[in-house]
Amino acid sequence: MDTTTPIDWTPRARQILETASRLFYDDGITAVGVDRIAAESGVTKRTLYDRFGSKERLAAEYLRARDQEWRERLRQRLSELPDDPRARLGAVFDVSADWMRERGAKGCSMIRAHGELPPEHPGHAVTVAQKQWMRELFRSLTEQAGARDAEAVADAVTLLHEGALVCHGMHVMPDPIAFARDTALAMLG
Repeated sequence: MDTTTPIDWTPRARQILETASRLFYDDGITAVGVDRIAAESGVTKRTLYDRFGSKERLAAEYLRARDQEWRERLRQRLSELPDDPRARLGAVFDVSADWMRERGAKGCSMIRAHGELPPEHPGHAVTVAQKQWMRELFRSLTEQAGARDAEAVADAVTLLHEGALVCHGMHVMPDPIAFARDTALAMLG
């Protein structure tokens, strides 16, 4: 099965993905083998391969699912706000803080996976696309907010956001996401 063949999302396939997602986030993609995923999912390795074709595809699906959930959560929150780019920019950081408290004690899954996966791995493209999407969101918000050089401000805000996620995962500051949010908003003037 290649990465373009649709997955038959049977209950077993969903169970495998759920188990793999937990293990990949907790222990790292390269550290977790298919034997462990199959065993903890309560399926055979053959079932795992029948559903996903390879560990690489399973890892890419883990990243896609996590990215999709993140984007949906963020879209939902932003849709609840008035059309105020400053409030929306601040909310991106607030949603990130909530997400990290709930699902990201070890830091951003995309950053962590990107550090593990070679460029030819199908999950690598997922991690890059997610960060490009975030950069475009920040560009749009800084432009809407009337930033003098929206491209440069978006780059800086992206660096603040991503750096805050790393610092959160490494526990090097008390509240890096709030600090990054306040700094990003100050950049808008």
